[in-house]
Amino acid sequence: MTIKFTSNEIGYIALFESMTGAMVKDCIVDNENGKITFIVKKGDMGLAIGKRGSTVSKVQKAVDKGVEVIEHSEDPAEFISNLMAPAKLRSIRILQKENGEKVATVETDAKNKRTAIGKGGQNIERARLVAKRQHNISNIVIK
Repeated sequence: MTIKFTSNEIGYIALFESMTGAMVKDCIVDNENGKITFIVKKGDMGLAIGKRGSTVSKVQKAVDKGVEVIEHSEDPAEFISNLMAPAKLRSIRILQKENGEKVATVETDAKNKRTAIGKGGQNIERARLVAKRQHNISNIVIK
């Protein structure tokens, strides 16, 4: 799946990369919740966050929005685990249906289920969007 960025997203990516030195693989701007999510290359998480979160704090001030950083992984299960953090997950199963559609089933306890879903479902919705863009996973089901 090819990702097309808006000029707005390209601007945020350029700013983030120049301020952090981390390479951005994807960027999702959520104006409704005042948040920008950056998917960074595996291994660039430390660069993106900085000592005690100093780098990501500078980026937040510069864009005047909340900034979330997620580490990319070629392994879909590891990537979903990164997406759902800080929720602790018991298991992640990715099944491919006969029609080619991929569905991830995530198991967790009640406390972590709330964290994974987020207020008003915003965390799970963002996770579904990013999983679709990065690994062509059409749905994430939490049990």
